[in-house]
Amino acid sequence: MERPAWAPPGIDISVPSVSRMYDFYLGGSHNFEVDREAARKAMEFLPGLPKIMQANRAFMRRAVRHAVDNDVTQFLDIGSGIPTFGNVHEVAQAASDTARVVYVDHDPVAVAHSRAVLEGVDRAAVVAADLRKPREILHSAEVGELLDLDRPVALLLVAVLHFLEDSDEPYAAVAELVDALAPGSMLILTHASYEGIPVPEERAGGAVGVYRDIRNPLVMRSHEEITRFFDGTELVEPGVVPMPLWRPGTPDEEEDPFAFSGFAGVGRKA
Repeated sequence: MERPAWAPPGIDISVPSVSRMYDFYLGGSHNFEVDREAARKAMEFLPGLPKIMQANRAFMRRAVRHAVDNDVTQFLDIGSGIPTFGNVHEVAQAASDTARVVYVDHDPVAVAHSRAVLEGVDRAAVVAADLRKPREILHSAEVGELLDLDRPVALLLVAVLHFLEDSDEPYAAVAELVDALAPGSMLILTHASYEGIPVPEERAGGAVGVYRDIRNPLVMRSHEEITRFFDGTELVEPGVVPMPLWRPGTPDEEEDPFAFSGFAGVGRKA
């Protein structure tokens, strides 16, 4: 397999990556054939996966603008993935000329491309770190230089928590991050769920199996389990809802049924 010039040295391009699969779903170009093959296999069970990812991105952009509208102009985006058009820093800095953004990912391709995209961009940086180790993120040089944790921060966990198994203690990781943030901070997240998927659960389980086979288990949690991540915050209306229903910019009937798969929400720390 020929290694593209943009592929960072040291990564195994024969193993699928969930970040690069996400990039493929969104129509990006920073993925390998092994990623495309795994993504296509998952789409045999859930053909609407690209629509789900697009709904994730659309929610993220609405939530970022909501944060700026409420005077939160610092952003910590964990599990940020490979940069695509309409990133957090583009949306935030278009809405506020003081917005600051730190991206965090543990995928070396995502980190390398984030650094390339952010070259020459003020008030934005990327950290190579893992959501399961909040202290490393919070104490990183980039967070220390760009974010003032004594002021409100918007913490984004978009399409990432469902890759943490219960044994990874995801609730504890989120709680530790939220606890470190100032009052007025926001928690912005989306999470996969069997609830709302317009195909039988058994069929959707086939896509879950693809992720399990590439050693990136996809954990489908219930609405109640997803809402638990917001403990310690006050939910912003309309609460934890299917992604297109969170303060939509277009009528619901215009959305693809797959866009309603999974849940999104925003909570504000009192």
